[in-house]
Amino acid sequence: MPRYAQLVMGPAGSGKSTYCSTMVQHCEALNRSVQVVNLDPAAEHFTYPVMADIRELIEVNDVMEDDSLRFGPNGGLVFCMEYFANNFDWLENCLGHVEDDYILFDCPGQIELYTHLPVMKQLVQQLEQWEFRVCGVFLVDSQFMVESFKFISGILAALSTMISLEIPQVNIMTKMDLLSKKAKKEIEKFLDPDMYSLLEDSTSDLRSKKFKKLTKALCGLIDDYSMVRFLPYDQSDEESMNIVLQHIDFAIQYGEDLEFKEPKEHEDESSSMFDEYFQERQNK
Repeated sequence: MPRYAQLVMGPAGSGKSTYCSTMVQHCEALNRSVQVVNLDPAAEHFTYPVMADIRELIEVNDVMEDDSLRFGPNGGLVFCMEYFANNFDWLENCLGHVEDDYILFDCPGQIELYTHLPVMKQLVQQLEQWEFRVCGVFLVDSQFMVESFKFISGILAALSTMISLEIPQVNIMTKMDLLSKKAKKEIEKFLDPDMYSLLEDSTSDLRSKKFKKLTKALCGLIDDYSMVRFLPYDQSDEESMNIVLQHIDFAIQYGEDLEFKEPKEHEDESSSMFDEYFQERQNK
């Protein structure tokens, strides 16, 4: 039987550890066994048990304190991840080989690990050799995405990760429960965006014709190929969490030997799903 993995990624502060914690609790309520592996050598603490912790192999503080290396925080983290890539046997021993494993990998937030360094790609390839079906879960803080320019920046980060890793990817806006009613109304248009409408909003303040042309090309590329969309993740709402889990399960076909799984909402129903979600939250 295959094994299943979520690579939980996103910028620092996007809510990766909180996502892992709440998703484990949600799965436990569904009588599903889910484990977590911490792959952030700079992590300080988390509120859930882990089956493996990269800090047992190598830790950023130890690297930074090594006088022969003289690395800062970012260089130290890159060194740790490259050391990890050369010691995948440690991870294999920690994971063992239990059929039907479902594991969340809590990954570091440094974007360079996903854009121009091979470490995370090597991890994906190694997991696939161990018969894991891997889905990327890219998180972005919803509080950051309420303006068009910031949204386009978040889309490009998600897109670069998707292209680099070449695996199914579900993009999520986290911390929806922290938004005000006004912010929730504003952010609704960013979940399944019309990039050409956003283009009009974002280019009005641009003085440079070159930047306007570049922004138009980027928005056109994203819109024409429907490359990126986001799901809302509200840890206080079970239905929101369940929708996210359904999409991820569909991407990796979790439990397909038992029954064919697909998301509850088809693509043509996505707007109604978002409308219903926001209507419910505004009525509370």
